[in-house]
Amino acid sequence: MPALSTSHHLLIPFAGRSSPACREALTGLRLPKLESLLSRLALVHEDTQDESTLSPPHERALAAALGIEAADGQIPWAALEAKQAGLSPTSDGDSWGIATLCHWQVGIDDVVLGDPAAIRIDAAESDALLAVARPFFEEDGIALHATPTPGRWLAQGQVFDGLATASIDRAIGYPISQWSPLADGARSLRRLQNEMQMLLYTERVNDERTARGVPPINSFWLSGTGRLPPSFGDARPTVADALRAPALRDDAAAWTAAWGEVDAGPVAELLAVYTEGADVAITLCGDRGARRFGVQQRGLARWAKSLFQRESAPAVLEAL
Repeated sequence: MPALSTSHHLLIPFAGRSSPACREALTGLRLPKLESLLSRLALVHEDTQDESTLSPPHERALAAALGIEAADGQIPWAALEAKQAGLSPTSDGDSWGIATLCHWQVGIDDVVLGDPAAIRIDAAESDALLAVARPFFEEDGIALHATPTPGRWLAQGQVFDGLATASIDRAIGYPISQWSPLADGARSLRRLQNEMQMLLYTERVNDERTARGVPPINSFWLSGTGRLPPSFGDARPTVADALRAPALRDDAAAWTAAWGEVDAGPVAELLAVYTEGADVAITLCGDRGARRFGVQQRGLARWAKSLFQRESAPAVLEAL
């Protein structure tokens, strides 16, 4: 699908959520600005798959907006970030991945991936662990690069070429076995992950974290693998990401409150520029799909017709 050319495009990840508490909260959502905006726009594109895709709808929608076509689990977020950071080499064939430090919650029957944002990895911890991890990765031909986000590293190596990986947004809160790479090409990465788990267990960083009563950093999650195409668009949409954290926790109260803030903020701003005559689009994303709405024919007759054809905001979000 070609990159979207509109100059005002708002993308909202986790606008719909199929987890129990958030789904129940949908019927009580009051989103007047979104209702008003949807009454003036038409559905122009829909991407519906199932919840087993490695790349969630909001990542597929963002890639489409940038004009990046990629197989499931191979949207090249790491290669794109490396290119933007000026890391070398960053030619078309480079293979990159994102290694995110995390806490694996060990239960009786399974091991669950915790949200890295919730365990508060700071820059000093990230730098210290990068120094001890780098030689282990280099033995497997993988170069590690720090990023401005603590606990999040860019990794470059041929092992990532053609490797499909699950977005961390898919995996958080679920058993590791459900989303870990299972292809033959991932065997060396699974061994490296095991080595890192043993190494992290003995690190002073984790002793200090345990003393502070915060979860240890005991593994990493690999995502964002894929080749960057020779050319792509630069019309990056505005991403309203406030719903992500409460959605991943299935915190209905916080998710509802965040939706209220998004409605009164970014959605209201988009509605305002629409009323001034601008070409606008809004993409609403859930667990299964994404729906993009754009400017339809303006005029009283078209507006009156839309009053009888439009879906309510909760109905739109429930379909995601």
